[in-house]
Amino acid sequence: MPIQKYRNVIDQKRKKYNSEKESRSIMSKKNENPSSPHDDRKRISVCKNGPYLVSCEIPLQIKEIRNDSEGYCSTWHELTTFPLQEQYSLCRCGQSKNKPFCDGTHIKIHFDGTETADDAPYLGRADRIIGPTLSLTDADNMCVHARFCMRAGGIWNLTRQSDNPEARDIAIEEAGNCPSGRLVVWDKKSGKALEPEFEKSIVVIEYPPRSEHGPLWVRGGIPVESSDSHVYEIRNRLTLCRCGKSYNKPFCDGSHIER
Repeated sequence: MPIQKYRNVIDQKRKKYNSEKESRSIMSKKNENPSSPHDDRKRISVCKNGPYLVSCEIPLQIKEIRNDSEGYCSTWHELTTFPLQEQYSLCRCGQSKNKPFCDGTHIKIHFDGTETADDAPYLGRADRIIGPTLSLTDADNMCVHARFCMRAGGIWNLTRQSDNPEARDIAIEEAGNCPSGRLVVWDKKSGKALEPEFEKSIVVIEYPPRSEHGPLWVRGGIPVESSDSHVYEIRNRLTLCRCGKSYNKPFCDGSHIER
C-alpha cells in the first residue's frame, strides 16, 4: 500500500475514533458513572496490511514468562510498563525497528496482513473434559505455546483430579495463565467459567529461556475490530500475532516458534 494511502486509512480510523469520543463525552456528562463510557471506548483496530491501532489509553506492558525450579512455566514477571498514551500503533509485521511499536516498515516490505481468522465462537470449537468438580474446555488450535498448562502433570489430568483441592487450585491457576484463552475451566456446580479479573490492558509476551518473542496478550475483554470493521468475539483473554507469520491473522497461532 502506498505510504499516503496507508496514512489516509490511519487518519480515517482516528477521525472515527475522535468523533465517537466527542459523542461519548457528551453522553458521559449525563451519566452518573463517567468511567463506564470511557472504558467502553477502548478498542484495538486492525489496519489493512498495517499495525494495530490502539485507542483510549489502554495500558501496555512487557512481561516475561519464568520457569519454576523444575523448568516448567509458572509465573509472569513484569519488565516494562509504558506511559499511558491516548492512541498508539503496535507492530503487526514483525519487522519494526521500534518494537513493540510500528515504525512503518510494513509498507517497505509490502506486508500481507490479510485476516484469515476462524471467527467461530470459542465454545463451538472447544473440546470438553469433565472432572469431579471442574470441567475444562480446550480449543487446541488456539495454542500459542505459553506452556503454563504442563506443570504438575498437566491441566487435563488436574481437571480429572479436581476433587483434590490442590489439583483444583492449580488447574484454575494454569487456565488463567493461558494467554490465548485456549483453556477455560468451569465450576461444575455453578456452571460458571472461573476467569481471572483483568484490567483492560495489553501485555507483550517474552520467554527468555527459549529466546521466544511471543504474541500480544489482550486482557479484560477489549474489542478487536477487523480492517473491515467487524468485531471479533470479545473475550477476557486472547492473543494477537506480532511476528507476521500466523496463518490465523490477526490472532497468534504459535508460528513465532514454528516458522
